[in-house]
Amino acid sequence: MSTEALEMRGPVEGTKDAKRVAIGSSVGAVIETYDFIGFGTAAALYFGTAFFPSGDPVIGTLAAFATLGVGFAARPLGGILGGHLGDKVGRKPVLVASLIVMGLATFAIGLLPTYGQVGLVAPALLVTVRIIQGLAFGAEWGGAILMSYEHAPWKSKGRYTGIVQAGFPVGLLLANLVFLFSVHLGGDWAWRVPFLASIVLVVVGLIIRSKVPESPVFEDVKDSGEIAASPILDSVKKDWRDILRGIGLRVAETAGYAVSITYMISYLHENDLAGKSETLLALCVASAIGIFATIGWASLTDRIGRRPVYLGVCAFAALFGVPMFLLVNTGMFVLILATVVIAYAVCQNALAGAQGAWFPELFQAARRASGASLAYQISAMVSGFTPFITALLYFAFGWIGPALLFSFYGLVGLVCALVTRETWGRTERRLADQAGRSNSHPSDSPDGPLSGGTAAASSTKEKELL
Repeated sequence: MSTEALEMRGPVEGTKDAKRVAIGSSVGAVIETYDFIGFGTAAALYFGTAFFPSGDPVIGTLAAFATLGVGFAARPLGGILGGHLGDKVGRKPVLVASLIVMGLATFAIGLLPTYGQVGLVAPALLVTVRIIQGLAFGAEWGGAILMSYEHAPWKSKGRYTGIVQAGFPVGLLLANLVFLFSVHLGGDWAWRVPFLASIVLVVVGLIIRSKVPESPVFEDVKDSGEIAASPILDSVKKDWRDILRGIGLRVAETAGYAVSITYMISYLHENDLAGKSETLLALCVASAIGIFATIGWASLTDRIGRRPVYLGVCAFAALFGVPMFLLVNTGMFVLILATVVIAYAVCQNALAGAQGAWFPELFQAARRASGASLAYQISAMVSGFTPFITALLYFAFGWIGPALLFSFYGLVGLVCALVTRETWGRTERRLADQAGRSNSHPSDSPDGPLSGGTAAASSTKEKELL
C-alpha cells in the first residue's frame, strides 16, 4: 500500500471550521449556478427571439444554444487560471474573485439591449458577457470544492463536499423560481428580472465567503516549500491520465444534464408537451429534491466508496435514454415531472455528489487545484455544445437522436469509472478508522492528538499507520 493513500487530506477529524467552510463554499456555488444555469433557461425560453430573431424559430433556438455553449467553452480557460492561482496563491482568493466577476457579468446581462434595439451589437454583447461568465464559473469549482475537502474529516469528505455540490441544485431552484415568477411579467422583463436580481445574492455571498479561512492543506504545502512553479504544466505532465479519466467521468454528468434538462426545456416547449410554467415547475420540484439527493449520494460514497456509486448510476443512465423520451412524449404532466426528477436527482445528482471527493483524491496536494479543475472544466466544452448538437440530432432523426445521445454519455461515464482507481475503498476506510481511534486515545501515540493538528501532522500519522 502506498504511503500516499491518505497523504495530505487534512486533519483526521477535520478542522473546527469544516462546517462553516462547506456552507460558505456552497453559498458561492448557489450564486454562481443561479447565474450560469439561469442563462440556460433564458436561452431555451427567451433569447432566441430577443437576440437572434429570424423567420425560422429553429434558427433562433440553435443560435441561443450556441451562445450557451460559448460560455462552457470558456470554462476550461477559467479552470486553468483558477487552478494555477489556487495552487500558487491559495484557494480563498480564487473563490472571492470568481464570485465578483460572475456577479457583475450576470447583472450586466439584465441590462443588455435586444436585437430589436441595437441590431447585431446585441448578440455580440451577449456572447462577450457569456465568455466572461464562463471564465468565472470555470475558476469557481476547484477553489470551492478543495476548500471544503481539505477542511473536512477524512471519513466525511464525501458528505462535506456534497454540501458544496448541493449548492448547484439550490442555485437551479432559485433561478427557476425567479423565472417562474417573472414569466408573468411579460415582455423583456420576463428574462431581465432574474439576472438583475442576482446582485443581491452576490453581495450576500461575498460577505459569507470573505470570512472563510484558507485551506490547511494549502498552508502546509506553502510552509513546506512544495508550491510548484507551474502547477498546471506539472499536472498535465504527471496527471494526464487521471485528467482524461476525470473528463470522461464529468461528461457523463454534465453532458447528460445538458440533454435531460437544458435541451428538454426546449423540447417540451416546442412540441407543446408542457407550457413554460409547467416546465419551470417540474424543474423547481426536481431541484428541491436534488438538494437532498446530492448530499445523500455524496454521503453514500463515504460508506461504500466513490466508484460503486458512479458505476451503478452510469449503467442506469445508459438504459434510461429511450424510456426518458417515451415518458415525456405522453404529454402527461405527472410523467413529465417524474422523468425530470429521475433524470436530475439520480442521473445528475449522484454523479455530482461522487465527484466532490473523488476528483480531489486523484491528485497530489501541490497540484490538486490544477488537476481537479482541468478534469472538471475541460469536459464543459463537450457539455456546453450538447444542447446545440442535441437539437441538430432531433431535427435529423426525431426524439430517438437525443435519447441515444443521453445513453451514449452514460456509457462514457461507465467506461471511465471502470478504468479510474478507487480512492476511498476498504483499505482507505480501515486506515481512517485506525487514525480516528488513535486520535481519540492520544496516549497510544507519540504524536498526540490529530484533531487540532495540521495536515502535516496528519500526514505523519498516516505514514505510521501505513
